[in-house]
Amino acid sequence: MRQAACVAGAWVLSGALPAVAAGKVQPYPRSLLVDAHGEPWRARKLKAGEAFLFNYPYTVSPVFLLAFGREIKPVELITEGKQRYASPAGVGPNKSIVAFSAICAHKLMYPTPAISFIGLRKGSRGESAQVIHCCGDNSRYDPLRGARVIGGPAPQPLAAVLLEWDAGSDQLWTLGVRGGEMFDAFFEKYAQKLEFETGSSRRQPSGRTVIVQPAASYSRQWRSCSV
Repeated sequence: MRQAACVAGAWVLSGALPAVAAGKVQPYPRSLLVDAHGEPWRARKLKAGEAFLFNYPYTVSPVFLLAFGREIKPVELITEGKQRYASPAGVGPNKSIVAFSAICAHKLMYPTPAISFIGLRKGSRGESAQVIHCCGDNSRYDPLRGARVIGGPAPQPLAAVLLEWDAGSDQLWTLGVRGGEMFDAFFEKYAQKLEFETGSSRRQPSGRTVIVQPAASYSRQWRSCSV
């Protein structure tokens, strides 16, 4: 039995989001999440509150893969362009696994092999226990509520990557992206940097598999920051 985060009809029937449709999904290729050895990444390997990353829908665009200790339900959100959409529900055995683009919606900061200024950090008073915080501008996002903005100048939530989970195999796939994508601006801003780091600034789509890494392995240095 597969549990897909993109089934809007189920949300409508359940009354979970009566005020908003699920929103358009950018149908990027379906990719299987795997480990560094090419073996399927099992959902049970995710630890609550520990950040992992993979690259999707392009080989250089990072995504946070997160699990929490509670079910994640869809919420109504809006992009900078005033497009309303529903964040994906959590998937996995506890419906607690979600994925969001790791490109900050304000200054487009993102995790690189050398350093990252955006990451999962402890929430402040009145926030969820953990938030996604970008040190570059102090933008803060709530991953338990669709990565909505809860502080700082970011103009919209982080784009969500839709996941599919197979209960029989415990495997995870990517299905597409929903919300305010930043890929055009990302490639335009960092063309020279990407050329230097990877040898190409072209948009190379992710393949049939994408490698999941612990955050500590993805970037050698994770900057701490305060509000």
